[in-house]
Amino acid sequence: MNNRPPDWESHHAFLAVLESGSLSAAARALGLTQPTVRFRIEALERSLGQPLFVRAAGGMVPTDQARALAEPARQMAFAADAFRRIAASPPGQIAGTVRLSVAEFIGIEVLPAMLEPLLAAHPGLEVELALSNLSANLLHQEADIAIRMVKPTQGALRAQHVGRIPLGFFAAPAYARRHGLPATFEDLGQHRMIGPDRSLSDMVLVQHLAERMADLGEQSLRFALRTDSHPAQLAAIRAGLGIGVVQVPVGERDLLRVLPQITLAHLDVWVVAHEDLRHAPRVDAVFTHLVERMKQFCPPQSLVGKARLA
Repeated sequence: MNNRPPDWESHHAFLAVLESGSLSAAARALGLTQPTVRFRIEALERSLGQPLFVRAAGGMVPTDQARALAEPARQMAFAADAFRRIAASPPGQIAGTVRLSVAEFIGIEVLPAMLEPLLAAHPGLEVELALSNLSANLLHQEADIAIRMVKPTQGALRAQHVGRIPLGFFAAPAYARRHGLPATFEDLGQHRMIGPDRSLSDMVLVQHLAERMADLGEQSLRFALRTDSHPAQLAAIRAGLGIGVVQVPVGERDLLRVLPQITLAHLDVWVVAHEDLRHAPRVDAVFTHLVERMKQFCPPQSLVGKARLA
């Protein structure tokens, strides 16, 4: 085993090969030549005293040791990205890069309009937007700020609750013209629905609706399209394929509220940042702006929770 510690470039090459599955793909991702990537992988293997990949016809197959090193390597990559973002920020100025993690639906349907005035006020800011329904690990610096629908429990995070988003039934005007709209909850059984495919959290709501329908002696809901992508569900509803569940402030923009007396559930919204970064000027500016805009997006608390499905 070589006593010389491996450098970050070797770790970076290792992670690129691990995630891409080949030297050539890793080289393209890193903007390097394939021999350079191979040299860095071999140097890392010599330093560790054991192989990390098995060369096969289909690419580079990671060993058990490589798989065990995957998560530490990713944490190093996140830390390196955070280092880059902080180093690129002029001291005391609202400028530089802020990495923001949000759910796919929020990132597509809600956030862009919120970011426009922020970037107009601070032209030196640059936002990296990570869209995922999985919560980014702020403690490992996967992101600087996150918008979450679940209250974080880690003590090192600063979280501010900004409100609750109600969920309701919506349909497109085109669907209403062709099929009409249900007058009662029982009438939903006569309509085409848009809903989830395999998402366990979303299927809980579907099961609740089905049980409610059965209690009323009605037939089950009929789904014309199922997908776990919330933006895809919204696109299908807008195209007139059926009735679906949408965040009320988004649905009210261009859709028709179906059974407006029914609110299916509420999503609590939290804006979260690591306490060590919270008061960095660039992070503080984005955090404060998102708290203010998300409070405006969420309905007033006096209107939340008054009309639920029994």
